[in-house]
Amino acid sequence: MSRTGAVDPVQARYASWLEWGTRAGFLLLVAGFAAYTTGFVPAHVPVDRLPSLWGLPATEFLAQTGIGIGWGWLGLVRGGDMMNLVGIALLASCSLPCLAAVAPLFHARGDRIHAWICALEIAVILLAASGLLAIGH
Repeated sequence: MSRTGAVDPVQARYASWLEWGTRAGFLLLVAGFAAYTTGFVPAHVPVDRLPSLWGLPATEFLAQTGIGIGWGWLGLVRGGDMMNLVGIALLASCSLPCLAAVAPLFHARGDRIHAWICALEIAVILLAASGLLAIGH
């Protein structure tokens, strides 16, 4: 907010997009959790198998459950236990559309440095999410 009490359009747009993204992510989390706990959508890994899997190293857990590393879970979202990951992924990526929405505002007012920073942040987040930089697989 400026000294006059007016909200900067960049801040307002970022906040608006962030609000919608977090609401959508939260709703997906609640819906996925409800579908899983009620049994409306069967789990990929049956609940009665979980106690025997919990103590395993991550690589062994993934191998025994058929869950791939990285983005492999996307193919399994029809399972109630995997649906929650969609909401988590949406919440984790909320900043991407926000940054994309404000970059043109920065550019339009001649603030090219901040527009470039937005573009670079988007590129870094996408590169990190791509798995291209994964070490130890």
